[in-house]
Amino acid sequence: MKSVLGIVGGSGLYNLPFFKNGRWERIESPWGKASDDLLIGEVDGLKVVFLPRHGRGHLLSPSHINYRANIDVLKRAGVTDLVSISAVGSLKEEYTPGHFVLVDQFIDRTYSREKSFFGEGCVAHVSLADPVSPKLLEIVGACCVEENLDYHRGGTYLAMEGPQFSSKAESHLYRQWGCDVIGMTNMPEAKLAREAEINYCSIAMVTDYDSWHSDHGNVDVQTIIKVLHDNVENAQKLVASLVQKFPREYVPCPIGSDCALEYAIMTARENWDKELVAKLDAVAGRVLDVQS
Repeated sequence: MKSVLGIVGGSGLYNLPFFKNGRWERIESPWGKASDDLLIGEVDGLKVVFLPRHGRGHLLSPSHINYRANIDVLKRAGVTDLVSISAVGSLKEEYTPGHFVLVDQFIDRTYSREKSFFGEGCVAHVSLADPVSPKLLEIVGACCVEENLDYHRGGTYLAMEGPQFSSKAESHLYRQWGCDVIGMTNMPEAKLAREAEINYCSIAMVTDYDSWHSDHGNVDVQTIIKVLHDNVENAQKLVASLVQKFPREYVPCPIGSDCALEYAIMTARENWDKELVAKLDAVAGRVLDVQS
């Protein structure tokens, strides 16, 4: 089985300049409209699929992204491993603007988003104790070292609803919870990737300190944008390195991210909702015996 590497680009990352032979392709989803077309191509025998999370030109706010459609079209494109790139604020002094954090845990504080492919008529529960694939984390970490990037391996990402930034009281609370960075887009993205049995890894690009910081009480959008542009350049270098290093032959996930649905379906087959099950053809066809 061949690997297919998916990249979801966050704020500022709307294209992959090194991707010379890529083509933009629209894939329809029964879950609605994805953020954008997919940029699909091949690099030295590795199929790569890129999706700009906010759409080219940054048209979608975090709350208006159709996360289910995004993960569904990536699954339909054959993606086995997904690397998510996003801009975040820092909740720790040592995580300075310009640094990358390879997140391995999440706290979900979003409240207005569809968070599962499953529901009435087909109930499923997947484990999210370890939401990030360790093999992906290892490869991305090695690429950070190779590109001489300032990075931290491991960290907890607080996903807030937005689009406003957090108050000082909220920021201090999240620090008390032991969170490391704060962002608006990795949830429910990570949850849905697990339901779709796609290995997932998050690269958080620190653009600023969150409002807890005495010198950064009011988030300065101009400063964020400047750091963001620098981060995007580094992110592009990191992705180019990742594409070169990524194994062409698929390596199973050591924690079972790629078989998360094996025993997850709770609803008896005779009670399945046919319309819902039909929409699950790509995401869960392996276990539902649905032809994709």
